[in-house]
Amino acid sequence: MFFRRSIWLTSLFAILFTGSAYAQQTQAPTATPEIPLRIIILSLDDIRRQSIAIKDIRQQITEFRKGFQVGIQKEEDSLRVANKELAKKRTILSPEAFAKERRQFEQRVVGVQKLVQKRKRQLDQAQIEAMLKVEAKLNQIIADIAQRRKATMVLRRKLTVLVASGFDVTAEILVRLNKE
Repeated sequence: MFFRRSIWLTSLFAILFTGSAYAQQTQAPTATPEIPLRIIILSLDDIRRQSIAIKDIRQQITEFRKGFQVGIQKEEDSLRVANKELAKKRTILSPEAFAKERRQFEQRVVGVQKLVQKRKRQLDQAQIEAMLKVEAKLNQIIADIAQRRKATMVLRRKLTVLVASGFDVTAEILVRLNKE
């Protein structure tokens, strides 16, 4: 009984697999021509680290941030002095007058905090906009090099294990990005 069942299952599998193999052989060839695989590799980390434009953006943002910090430091010093003066006035002024001055001081503190947040957002936005311009130029250069080399695939260096030097276009991209 067991022997008959195993023969029957074996026959069934043979028919199924033979039928699917035959079906695969008799399918009509696809009309899509085969595209040759041509790959180029680039290291975005190296490009971002060595690009003159990106270094310049970082330097300008750092300089603006330092100037911004100097201005904020002056405001904070001014607020400390005003807070000390307000503390001295506490014994001199009536509770209503002191409360009024305290509210004015707190409004001034809130104003400085808002200014700090506004400037930080402006710096962040300026950096984002500048980096987007560089990224757009970088993408244009990559597309141009890929087209010129008739590459069908562009991979990041991080995603590869071993690459022949002829595939890596990082230096070429960096030269063009720094020039343009």
